[in-house]
Amino acid sequence: MSQTTSFQLTHFDPIIVADIGGTNARFAVITDYDVNTNQFSISYQATFPSAQFQSFEAALHCYLEQLTIDTPKRACLAVAGPIKANQVYLTNLGWHFNSQELKDSMRFDELSVINDFAAFAYAAPYLDPEQNIIIKSGQAEQTANIAVMGPGTGFGAACLVRDADGCAVMSCEAGHISLASVTDLDQTLIDEMRSELKHVSIEDVFSGRGLARLYRTMAKVRGVTPQNLTAAQVSEMADECDICDATLNHFCDWIGSVSGDLALTFGALGGVFIGGGILPRMSDRLLSSRFVERFTEKGLMSQYAGQIPVTLVVQDNIPLIGAAACIHERYQG
Repeated sequence: MSQTTSFQLTHFDPIIVADIGGTNARFAVITDYDVNTNQFSISYQATFPSAQFQSFEAALHCYLEQLTIDTPKRACLAVAGPIKANQVYLTNLGWHFNSQELKDSMRFDELSVINDFAAFAYAAPYLDPEQNIIIKSGQAEQTANIAVMGPGTGFGAACLVRDADGCAVMSCEAGHISLASVTDLDQTLIDEMRSELKHVSIEDVFSGRGLARLYRTMAKVRGVTPQNLTAAQVSEMADECDICDATLNHFCDWIGSVSGDLALTFGALGGVFIGGGILPRMSDRLLSSRFVERFTEKGLMSQYAGQIPVTLVVQDNIPLIGAAACIHERYQG
C-alpha cells in the first residue's frame, strides 16, 4: 500500500474514495486539499482484483483492515454500474449493495455512491492542466457548465452544472443518442451499419466494439473484405493497413462532431473534457485530425462552439479525484 505526504494546510476531514470497475477495485484516502494548487492529496492507495471478492463489502473490509489510520467517517464510491435510489449494481461482477445499509453498517457519517462518469464530471475543475492535452483552445467561462465524455467499453457522458449557488452533476445516457451524419461518408457508413442495426447510436461507433464495427463498415464501403479484428488490432495495424488507418482517422474526425453536439446540448461554455480508454492512446492522431473543424461546424452556433476549449484527459486517478470532489463541493462557500 503506497502512501503520499498530505499538505495539512488546514483541518481536513479525510475521505475514503474508491474506483470500482469490472477488473479492479481501487481505494484511497483523501487526506487534504490544497486551496493554492486546487489539488487533493491522495494517500494510502491500494488496488485489488475485483474478482478476488464475492461482494463490494468484502473488498472494502479488506482495504480498511490494511489502513494504518483511524477509519475516516466520510466516503464516496465511483462505480461502473447503474445506481437506482439506494441500490447499486455492478453487473459485470454480480455485486449488488444498498448504499444506506452500507453507510449504517460501516458507521459512516456521510456516504455517496456515484457513476464513474459523474465522478469524471466532479473531477473536471480539479484537473491539472499540465498533465493533460489541449485538443482545442478556447475561453472557458469559470462559472459555466462543463461537459465530460468519452469512448471506452461504452460511451459515457455527463455534465457539471454550475451557477452562483454551487454545482451538481447531471448524468445521462448520451451513448444511446442516434448518431448523426455530417458528411457523405458519415451517411454511407450509417446506411451500411443499418443492415445489421435497427438503431445506430453514438456508442455503436464510439466504443471499443464500435471501433471494430467502424473498421468492418469502412472496409465494406470501400469494397474490401474485412478481417475479424478487435479494436486493439485495428489500432496496431494502422501503419500497414489502409483500411485500419482510414478507420482511426475517421473515428477522430467524427467524434469531433459528436463532442460538439454534446457541448451544445449541455451548454458547456466551461469546457469539454474527453476521457475514456481509447482516445488517450491515439492523442497524436486526434491532434492531427479534423476534430476541431468538425467540433466547431455548427451552423448558426459555430461561434458559440468555437469559444469552447476541449481537453483530452490523460491524468491518473480521475475517479478518485471526482469522488473526493463530490464530497468536498458540498462544503464549499
